[in-house]
Amino acid sequence: MAPKTLFEKVWVKHVIDTSLDLPLLFIDLHLIHDVTSPQAFTLLKDQGRKVRRPDLTFASADHNVPTTDRNLEFKDLLAKIQVETLINNCNEFDITVYDLDHPDNGIVHIIGPELGLTTPGKTIVCGDSHTSTHGAFGAFAFGIGSSEITHVLATQTLPQAKPKTMNIQIEGQMPEGVSSKDIILSIIGKIGTLGGVGYVVEFTGSTVKNMSMDERMTICNMVLEAGARSGMVAPDETTFAYLKNRKYVPKGEKWDEAVANWRKLYSDPGAVYDKTVTINIADLAPQVTWGTNPGQVTSIDKSIPSPNSITDSTKRTAAESALTYMDLIPLLNMNEIEIDRVFIGSCTNARMEDLRLAAKVAYGHKVQNNVTALVVPGSYHIKRRAEQEGLDKIFIESGFEWRNPGCSMCPGMNPDIAKPGDRVASTSNRNFEGRQGKDVRTHLVSPAMAAAAAITGHLTDVREWNYKGGVKRNEAFS
Repeated sequence: MAPKTLFEKVWVKHVIDTSLDLPLLFIDLHLIHDVTSPQAFTLLKDQGRKVRRPDLTFASADHNVPTTDRNLEFKDLLAKIQVETLINNCNEFDITVYDLDHPDNGIVHIIGPELGLTTPGKTIVCGDSHTSTHGAFGAFAFGIGSSEITHVLATQTLPQAKPKTMNIQIEGQMPEGVSSKDIILSIIGKIGTLGGVGYVVEFTGSTVKNMSMDERMTICNMVLEAGARSGMVAPDETTFAYLKNRKYVPKGEKWDEAVANWRKLYSDPGAVYDKTVTINIADLAPQVTWGTNPGQVTSIDKSIPSPNSITDSTKRTAAESALTYMDLIPLLNMNEIEIDRVFIGSCTNARMEDLRLAAKVAYGHKVQNNVTALVVPGSYHIKRRAEQEGLDKIFIESGFEWRNPGCSMCPGMNPDIAKPGDRVASTSNRNFEGRQGKDVRTHLVSPAMAAAAAITGHLTDVREWNYKGGVKRNEAFS
């Protein structure tokens, strides 16, 4: 047999019909949330159909939920209706739903892995583009639209064109002050926001091998911003250690059988990718976006590029437009840009390691008086664990707001939005115009960089940070 890539191995096991216009895939796990599912359920009911596999469907309220007091009324009537509709639809069709006060509630792309619903070799879909997060476990995970959600609800299958494969090989030891968020931002900056269109990206190399699962989830989460269909990392001992004993993973002998099968999920020697990109991160600096897409990014110790230096006319025009919206001038040093708000959260950077990195920076410091800073854990599990470790106290004493889990400021679909003209240092995944509120200007950064910006009041190179309380730079809270 010809050598296969990791993606091809998963693909072949899930194609159940090739006689149609597009191959038909069986879907192992369907995740749904409060924004895209109401329309899908309405269509399902209009067609008089039932949910084919409610046991393979799981829901969580995340996009619209308030992150302050959950007992307060929703300020936005549409948000309230969408959350209530999700809960009612799930109850009607016997689907497990993690509603506002459920102890397992959280952002859907965070609770999937932490509950053990996400496991190697699965096909996973959700009505959300950042479903690729789950690919960090060796799953083929991708976002779908409302009509596709209906199709999966009714049939547990989905017609899907087979994507091409790209190998992004990352080598080098991660420099001090640099995180996986910086790595994926630099990759998007290098290959562009269209560089991954039509591809499933497998991340390989020594850097990836040494990454934690939290770090792998971050790079798979944001590969979508390079236009890719999904991202994947081959499962290994790090993966298995993360998953063992989680709620929905197999137990006992079945666990041993599952791991034995998961060990086969890797790209064979000699497997051919359609495209290969090699990245060395040994000299990488913390990254910050300056424009209105994640590919408009540079190092914190550099200045905003001049559009005149961009030879491609389309990119030059895009840069000019971005600088106008962002109210920035060419050649301004990145570390001179003042900010009004900080957001630490989202399905990209709201996990335990993210919060520990931010808390390490915040410890012993105070948020600037003119800065509003939010820390929003990705799930109730993370919130409880962070509080057990005392991270909440570090944030609160430093002047950050400690919130309940949810998507919060990332999608701008709930009360956590900025005011027009505000400049935000955000750990989320998108910096499009109006993403975090009308006329809001977003700079994407790592959790450590976000915390430093909150304390200094401007974008700051965390490599020069004054860590207090005897906390060393490479020491994590535990």
